[in-house]
Amino acid sequence: MDIFTTAAQLMEVSARTAPKSLGKDFVLTKIIPKEKLGELADEMDRLGVETARKNYDRDAKSIRASGAVLLIGLKDAGDLGIDCGACGFDSCAEYLANRKRRGEFVGPICSFRLLDMGIALGSAAKTASIFNFDNRIMYRVAHAAMSLGWVDWDIVMGIPISATGKSVFFDR
Repeated sequence: MDIFTTAAQLMEVSARTAPKSLGKDFVLTKIIPKEKLGELADEMDRLGVETARKNYDRDAKSIRASGAVLLIGLKDAGDLGIDCGACGFDSCAEYLANRKRRGEFVGPICSFRLLDMGIALGSAAKTASIFNFDNRIMYRVAHAAMSLGWVDWDIVMGIPISATGKSVFFDR
């Protein structure tokens, strides 16, 4: 096992143990190792052309220069049952009745569950940083992983990690 996989595993632990609303865990993780990053970057390039969206090629270069990617997401996270309205609907029942795939993601998603995912992302990024791995939370890499069928989650983000003299995620 290489140092990047080990770092991604430690990041995964941070995501797993991050606090979750009502103590219920819907956060999912998956490590994409170095040997799969070329395929992932190729898919990012393809999606950028296909969708005519900016910066897929820029981020693909960063992925090619990375050592691993940790995916963090949610699937079937459900609601808290508190009818808070933060999702944009008056009740949790109304929110659940309106869930469907919209573009890359399923939505709406309970705002508290999204906060859970955000805390998990931050915890994982913090762990990478503690061990001096450059990292960046990315949407485009997650879109490519979903497009390749590597995950079928409702929403996902990715955190690539690198260890070079200058971060591959800045001044791109």
